[in-house]
Amino acid sequence: MKGKGKAWIFLTPMVVLVVMFFAIPVILTIVLSFTNMDYTFKWNFIGLGNFKDIATDFVIPKVLLNTLIYTFTTLALFNVGCALLISLLTTSMPDRWGSFFRTLWMLPRLTPSVVYGILWLWIFDPTEHGLVNFIRAQMGMPPQDWLHQAPMVIIIVANGFIGASMGMLIFTAAIKAIPTDYYRAALIDGASWWMITRKITLPLIKWQLLFVTAYQTLSLLTSFEYILIITNGGPTFRTEVWALYTYHMAFSNYRFGYGAALSVILVILGTVFALLYLKMFKFEDLMQKPKVEVD
Repeated sequence: MKGKGKAWIFLTPMVVLVVMFFAIPVILTIVLSFTNMDYTFKWNFIGLGNFKDIATDFVIPKVLLNTLIYTFTTLALFNVGCALLISLLTTSMPDRWGSFFRTLWMLPRLTPSVVYGILWLWIFDPTEHGLVNFIRAQMGMPPQDWLHQAPMVIIIVANGFIGASMGMLIFTAAIKAIPTDYYRAALIDGASWWMITRKITLPLIKWQLLFVTAYQTLSLLTSFEYILIITNGGPTFRTEVWALYTYHMAFSNYRFGYGAALSVILVILGTVFALLYLKMFKFEDLMQKPKVEVD
């Protein structure tokens, strides 16, 4: 059997899974977006009716703004920024202590979603029984209703603690793969830790930085699990992001066609960001064969 035939034998199961659980659902979602299907599950085609409703939906501008604030603030502060800082600090200390601190940051990722969400609800409970308000009470300050005063901050921090762990693992692996000779040479030349980080470490992990930035952007655009548990989009749509609004329209209001149209727009938005990252970060260079000089 030729090489190509063997390759297709191994690829066929994955191709079947991709078609069944990705391609077909995408096609069905697109078709559904042109219907007004509700709890009766009738396929009544209405053309671009759902998309016209989206254009006139007074909630959409607020939802879009929330989505952009949530996505890029969480990305910059935690999923990339905090993850990179943790990796740089923990790889600069003895490996035993570095592994210990990285393990601590992995605990939120290992915690069930509902338990993790309830934990944050307890931390910011509006009564004196909440952790933050308990600390304030010890200082003689009155309790505050944090979920109404700063709901966006809470969901950004809650999601950030989860999201930082993935980037931390990738950045740590990339930093540990850098040959130690570079660092030794820099230390001999008298370079400081900051100089070594800026001139050696960051340039050598640029592809990992770009991958985490692109992947986490797309992930945050579609994430709503912890927002649903902690605030459910409230109060008054202040934390309602696009993915959560889609969920509410489809499974709370039973407007399946409208929800499908919202999800199609979200896919288009994610595709636009993906193409921008491919263009700006030049991911195609990463896929090129390495250039080897032969004497």
